[in-house]
Amino acid sequence: MSTFAYKALDPTGSTVQGEIEAEDKMAVASQLRSRGLIVVDIDEQNVGGGDLFERFKKVKADELTIMTRQFSVMVSSGMSMLRALYVLEEQQENPKLKDAVSHVRKDVEAGLSLSDALGRHPDIFNELYVAMVAAGETGGILEETLKRVADQLEKDASLRRQIKSAMIYPIVIFSFAGIVVIALVAFLVPVFEGVFKDFGGSLPAITQVTVTFSHLVTGKPYVILGVVFGTVWIFRRWKKSERGHEQWDRLKLRFPFKIGDVVQKVALARFSRTYSALIAAGVPMLEAIEITGRTSGNIVVEKAMNAVHESVRNGGTISAPMRTEPDAFPGMVVQMVAVGEETGALDTMLSKIADFYEDEVEAAVKALTSILEPIMIIVVGGIVGFVVIAMYLPLFKIYDQIK
Repeated sequence: MSTFAYKALDPTGSTVQGEIEAEDKMAVASQLRSRGLIVVDIDEQNVGGGDLFERFKKVKADELTIMTRQFSVMVSSGMSMLRALYVLEEQQENPKLKDAVSHVRKDVEAGLSLSDALGRHPDIFNELYVAMVAAGETGGILEETLKRVADQLEKDASLRRQIKSAMIYPIVIFSFAGIVVIALVAFLVPVFEGVFKDFGGSLPAITQVTVTFSHLVTGKPYVILGVVFGTVWIFRRWKKSERGHEQWDRLKLRFPFKIGDVVQKVALARFSRTYSALIAAGVPMLEAIEITGRTSGNIVVEKAMNAVHESVRNGGTISAPMRTEPDAFPGMVVQMVAVGEETGALDTMLSKIADFYEDEVEAAVKALTSILEPIMIIVVGGIVGFVVIAMYLPLFKIYDQIK
């Protein structure tokens, strides 16, 4: 037996709250209905402390996509929603996703709508997911909407994979360079330092810097770790602040070596795909604009969408406020959105923009990789060369004195 907190309405319309012990939410709903109450909400109370590592568990995008597509197929085949949820619950291998589907099923059994039940698990089903399902329920096209949600998740996952693939190479190179530098200053520099002391004399500036760094690495590594962690902490604090967040997002759009181009194209692809999916699913325009802004991943786009929301609410156009943010929205995007508004095919136009920029992201990532390769080689060579030159300069000086 579990304890459930409930909220219901009595025949007079007054709110009634309390707790009931029962086997599941369906039993609670049955008891409340037998009393003549209208169920509003039922929530299972946590008796124990729960899984200590629950918050560290993750649901992969691919797992959620597969589950959503299976749900769509089962609903479109005529299977009842509850039976489909039972099947999905049994099929899930991820414990966190299995538990979430189980709770969703119990909430639906208790009388909640599917979108409300999904909304209770924001760490798995985001705002976009819930809004599209709610629109599908309202319009009676849930199976089609679930298919759109699965398509959206696949496109999102594809974008993430492309970005991760572009980051692997520089991360590996910089990690290797860091290991090489630490090995040089920890083992090689002390050997040369002993030779320099035997011959005496002052050391060149770059040699002195390298020797000092070697002393820090071998004698006071906590100083270097403190500086690194302090810098990261200050950066994260700055980025989390409202002003720092906006400055960082604007700075990302201007990064050199094609990095800014990739960031902009990713933001445009995500914005267009999300906005298109919401409109196609039947989500009200103002709500679609709000959700698109909040899920865009870039505060420049989010602020532009806030301006769009105000414009549409006051009877204006979508494209006009977008023209004020050329860093986020190129002229082509603004013109295509304007044409979509004029022709009444905004979702189709946004889908075409998303297709275009997803292809552009793929091409830009390949171009970025080709640019980064020689840059990484130069950086690693420069770091190693600096240490080598710093060690050999005093030897050349000693050789000149002997000569």
